Amino acid sequence: MFTGIVEEMRPVSRLKRTGESAVLTVDLGPLAEGVRMGDSVSIDGACLTVVELSGARAAFDLSAETLRLTTLGRANAGTLVNVERALKLGDRLGGHFVQGHVDGIATVAARRDEPGQTVVRLSGERELMRSMIMKGSVAVDGISLTISGLGEDWFEVTLIPHTLQMTTMSYKKAGNAVNVEADMIGKWVRRIIEGRTQSEEGLTIEKLQSEGFA
Repeated sequence: MFTGIVEEMRPVSRLKRTGESAVLTVDLGPLAEGVRMGDSVSIDGACLTVVELSGARAAFDLSAETLRLTTLGRANAGTLVNVERALKLGDRLGGHFVQGHVDGIATVAARRDEPGQTVVRLSGERELMRSMIMKGSVAVDGISLTISGLGEDWFEVTLIPHTLQMTTMSYKKAGNAVNVEADMIGKWVRRIIEGRTQSEEGLTIEKLQSEGFA
């Protein structure tokens, strides 16, 4: 579990593909302190497991599913990624609950700089937008942000200068892809509501007649 509060931007050392999977190596720098084999680390919003440690460099296995649902397969040596170590019991929760289970990829459609803030519009599949609400939380490349605008196939987030300085969003421009994870609570609420709706639809007169009860 993570909070979406990025600790540092760190460079990718290597991406080695092996068939449909890959191994991603990231130089964690000072964040390597306390990291052990088997630990979970958020890399651009994806929860990955440390499978090898060499000094400050940590290697992570990327499954075919991870490569399909995230942007990590596009990384090159030197690419900066957002890094957050897993939440410890008792830590302050400065962002929101982030699982590191990326729901999909969105594309930067536009960004505009305003006094004291930058507004970024991201476009994506409508199915991804269905789990979002205005003023709700969303993780973009592992960054905990608040949705400030929402449409059928887009959403907007507003970033303060500190967030831009501390994360890779400062480098994102139109056409760049990002990892998106919708708020966990919102997804559960949607699941419950859709389940009830399906159940109610299942008790229509038409269905009862088709089953011989009316």
